[in-house]
Formats: sequence, C-alpha cells, structure tokens
Amino acid sequence: MTDAQLLALCQRHQAIVLSADGETVHIAVQDAPSVNLQDALRFATQRRIKIDCWTRQQMERHSQQPGKAFASVIPEQSPDVAVLLNQILQTALTKRASDIHIEPTEHRYRVRLRVDGVLHALPDLAPETGAALTARLKVLGNLDIAEHRLPQDGQFTVTLSDSPVSFRLATLPCRGGEKAVLRLLHQVTQPLEIKALGMQEDQLAAFTQALRQPQGLVLVTGPTGSGKTVTLYSALQTRNTPEVNLCSVEDPVEIPIEGLNQTQVNPRAGLTFQGVLRALLRQDPDVIMIGEIRDGETAEIAIKAAQTGHLVLSTLHTNSTSETLVRLQQMGIASWMLSSALTLTVAQRLVRKLCPHCRHLVDDPITLPAALWATPLPRWRAGGCERCYHGFYGRTALFEVMPITLSLRQLIASGSEAEALEAHAQQTGMRTLFANGCEAVAQGLTTFEEIIRVLGIPHAR
Repeated sequence: MTDAQLLALCQRHQAIVLSADGETVHIAVQDAPSVNLQDALRFATQRRIKIDCWTRQQMERHSQQPGKAFASVIPEQSPDVAVLLNQILQTALTKRASDIHIEPTEHRYRVRLRVDGVLHALPDLAPETGAALTARLKVLGNLDIAEHRLPQDGQFTVTLSDSPVSFRLATLPCRGGEKAVLRLLHQVTQPLEIKALGMQEDQLAAFTQALRQPQGLVLVTGPTGSGKTVTLYSALQTRNTPEVNLCSVEDPVEIPIEGLNQTQVNPRAGLTFQGVLRALLRQDPDVIMIGEIRDGETAEIAIKAAQTGHLVLSTLHTNSTSETLVRLQQMGIASWMLSSALTLTVAQRLVRKLCPHCRHLVDDPITLPAALWATPLPRWRAGGCERCYHGFYGRTALFEVMPITLSLRQLIASGSEAEALEAHAQQTGMRTLFANGCEAVAQGLTTFEEIIRVLGIPHAR
C-alpha cells in the first residue's frame, strides 16, 4: 500500500496517520476507533496497528500542522485474493474435502485438500499471494492479523453455491510464514441414525442395548478424523425424545441438533470442560455427552456421573477398545471405578470406498497368516474415472465393539493388561478392526492397501 493509499483509507474513516514503518502503523482518531477502520487497516497493511484516541481539539490542532513523511508499508494486495479464496473454498466443497491446508515453503505456498482422509495438492501459489490469502482468512476468522508469532483459532461462514458453509480456521507459525488449516463444518451428509453407521448386526445390537441403559459410560475411540463425532450424535438421536433431557459439552459444537442442550467450552472466559460438566449435573440431565475426555479430572467426573444415574457418552483418542481401558487407568481412574461404570467401548476408523464403476479384480490374491485371516483376499484396483476421485468415492466405517460383560469387569477390576482384555473379548465373540477391514476387502468395498494404510498389520498371535 502506497503512502497516498494509506492516507486516503484513513481519511475515509476520519483518521490521521502519525507514522508508519515496516512493523507498525500509528494513527489517531477522535474518541474511539471504528471496527471497520481497524479491519481495513489490518487487512491492507498486515502490520501492528497503534491507535491514539484524541479529542476534537487535538485533531484540529494536528490538521493545521504540516504533514510528516513516513515510510510505506507492504505492497498492495491483489484485488483477486478474495476471488482466489472463493475458488479454493468452492473446489473444496465440490471435492467433498474435510480440510484445506495453506502452508508456506521456502519459495511458494502449497495448497492441499484432504479428501476421504488423503491429502491432494492444488496448484502452488506465489509467496505474496499465499501471504495475502492467509491475511484474508485471518480477517474472516476475526483473528489478530498483526500477530504472526502465536497460533490462533477462529471460525467464519461464507456463502458457497447459494448455501452458507462454516469453516474452522487454525493458524500456526512455521518456517517461511504462517500455515492455515481450514476444517469444513456441518458437512454431515449421512443421516444421524445408528443404523446408517455401517455396524454389523451383532455390533449394532450391543451398541443399541448400551444406549438404552439408564446409566453407564459409553466410549467411542479412534484418532482424529475417524468419524467419532457422527457416531456420538447418531447415538444421541436414539434418545432424543421429549421425555429425555440431553446435554452436551463440546469444543467446539460441530453439529447443531434440535432437542440437545449444547454448550461450547470457552477456556479464555473460564468455561472449561470440568466447569461445564459440574454445572450440567445440576441441570437434571438424563444423558450427558462429553466431546472428549482429555484428562483425569474430566474422566473422573464422567465416571462419577455414570455411577449416579446418568448415561454418559464420550470419546477418547486410543487405537483399540482394550487400550481405552488402560488409558483411563493411566489417567488415574481406579480399576474398580472403571469396571463398575463402563458399559461399552467402540473403536472405529474410516477407510476409502472403491469406486464401483472403475474397480476391477487383479490376479494374485492376498494371503495372510491364518491367525489374522484364514482365506485369500481379493486384490482390487481402481484407476479412476469421471465419477470418482483417484479410484475412490466416499468412506465407510470399520468398527470394533466391546460390551463390558461380567467376566470382563472382573478382569478390569484386577488391573489386567490390554492384551489380556482383548484376547478375552475375542474369545467371547468380538471382531477386531483388522478382521472387519478384511471383511470389507472380501466384499469389494475397499482395497487391502487401504486397510494397511489406516490400520497397519497387527501382530499375529
């Protein structure tokens, strides 16, 4: 932005430019600065804005003095940045992307979309364009555009294809500049019904039975992006009736649901998971949903709520159902408390589905150790067509469901290791994630390579 352009911008908002250098723009306004002026300056200059609030007499005295020269700030942003951002967001929506990565490298900005769990590159951007794009995002997300040293989080909504679409924005300082990651929110296309999750009949029966209980703890586990949120909300919908008081504490609220009292935590204001949970227990709840158990204090409150007449649903970041039990014990939860409160655990992953239009079988089937899978698995390939994206379209969920039986409670109470718990569960009929993945390959839903990408190969016993 040139000196003249900066002066013209400030004049439109009845502001005076006192000085400007490579880091700071110093201005004066009468009484209090307008929000529009601050946003315009931050977007146009990408520098820290220092504002003095003067009286009318001070403004008049300064206007009668000769103007002082000052250094210009960064070059003016391209007017096409807003158009470029809209194109990227529209492409992400069309490709069914869940996330958008805009990241600086030494000589360029890289833009990638995560589609069906895998990142795919878009054309690179020039450094100046990438920096301007990040600045534009920070303005939309109501972030501090002059702060480049600390991570920031925000949220905004724009209209794409005549519909409002919400995005969650997270920035992170890194070598070369700031990386920005956008998460598309409210992009749940499947119905929130547990029958639509894709569980097998015995898994669905065990899950439904646990949700019908008046009290207890039901945990859904898996890494970020494994579909836990949809599973939790689908579970809540089974109890969403006028006779039931449903409450949740989330960070953030990802899917608004009619009939569910949803509270979003705000640590800056002192509204923490633990604080909201204690408050919810005084709201006469029947079912409580905790977005994530992150520490021992939250886990303890959840378990005590499950022991005192509430059905509690939550998530945990573990790899399997048996590891969930050990993780809670590592958080400081006593084995006897865990064994008495826990009703069922679910572990899940999402794998890409083969395109039914271009998939084809290849000779040379896959043979695994008999302890992992007894029969040869078909080897599928998909070259990609106009109806899919790189041979895949959409994702399907794999589940591992562990009901907490009486014998399993005894093992938990005695502090058994994860391997012993999993072995016992398998002996009583539980199918592992890997076994369900092999079944999906046998049915032609996905490839064996996709199962290995998501799950890895377990150790054969």
